[in-house]
Amino acid sequence: MAMKYVIVLGDGMADEPIEALGDRTPLEYAETPTMDVLAKKSEIGLAHTIPEGMKPGSDTANLSVLGYDPKKYYTGRSPLEALSIGVDMKPDDIAFRTNLITVSDGDEPYEEKTIIDHSSSEISTEDAAILLDAVRKELENDRYHFYVGTSYRHLLIWDKGSVVELTPPHDVLGRKVGDYLPSDPVLREMQKKSYEILSRHPLNVKRKEQGLNPANSCWFWGAGTRPALSSFEEKNHKTGAMISAVDLLKGIAVGAGMKNIEVEGANGQLHTNYEGKAQAAADALLKDGYDFVYVHVEAPDEMGHQGSVERKVQAIEYLDQRLIARLKEALDASGEDYRMMILPDHPTPICVRTHTSDPIPYLLYDSRKAFEDGAGVYNEKAAKAGGIEVMHGYELIDKLFEEKK
Repeated sequence: MAMKYVIVLGDGMADEPIEALGDRTPLEYAETPTMDVLAKKSEIGLAHTIPEGMKPGSDTANLSVLGYDPKKYYTGRSPLEALSIGVDMKPDDIAFRTNLITVSDGDEPYEEKTIIDHSSSEISTEDAAILLDAVRKELENDRYHFYVGTSYRHLLIWDKGSVVELTPPHDVLGRKVGDYLPSDPVLREMQKKSYEILSRHPLNVKRKEQGLNPANSCWFWGAGTRPALSSFEEKNHKTGAMISAVDLLKGIAVGAGMKNIEVEGANGQLHTNYEGKAQAAADALLKDGYDFVYVHVEAPDEMGHQGSVERKVQAIEYLDQRLIARLKEALDASGEDYRMMILPDHPTPICVRTHTSDPIPYLLYDSRKAFEDGAGVYNEKAAKAGGIEVMHGYELIDKLFEEKK
């Protein structure tokens, strides 16, 4: 029987000790019976997923975990998302992530407004598409094209553009817009005009009445050129599938020639379809014959950005009890040998509400044998104490595939 391999990635799951949790991290505090059982037989260690000098994005971090050295393969975040939504970039195109965000909606000039919510109350793709269409009608021209993505995450392609340094909105929540506007005059003007278009849109009036944050401004960031990833299968001699609700991960999979598996109700939010993802992963490995599946769950990261301790703990518990437990059960019942790695891509500590570059804790389980000197529990503290440290995150995949001890 061929060995099966799986990565379960809880985006942004790692954190710092939090006073409200008795100086424990959400991962330490959460009820995680499945990970507790696995940890007793697993290798627990630390890995550096963000190369020195690079920003701690989910893009660089997930490339690392999937075995691609970001220093070699990374060309920007938005181009990976463009792949996912089927936008074929030309060599001189520049892609920008376009968030639909919430800024304060008083009479103050745009520059004086405060950035309130990078996700506009986790806006639905349906609502977002209506709003982006209104922006497109007024702002799109021969050189600038908008494309609908998922939820609050969308895309702008600038024909023959240039890569400009821009700030992710989730890094500057609660701060003034004016300090972080694009230096490029056209992008700056488009962002300001987007507020004029969106703030008075009937859908946003309705959202406010419903107690939801209005998606009242576009925000451009994550610029980059067309990506060039090598084939995952050629590189690792394994067939691979991706299960994620997020365009970035789907785009990485497209670039790497992996199969993207859609799961109904998977939305990248706290109340995603955890059971559906577990079932899809089991089916891909056991029925469809894939060697490797990457299951990505966005929820812990989103809760970290929102600064909600309670909901981040809940996201980790859902991941453990509703996804990992079911997947483990299905794999155990099949009688197939398998190796499973559980980890975050980067920390998203509640105290800063954004990503950090600190090393992340990983758990590596092998159904055939127990790891003798394991820490016995899976969390940040245990991983530090374990004494195993992977300095290059892109080598984790070799550990999973037993190419490297």
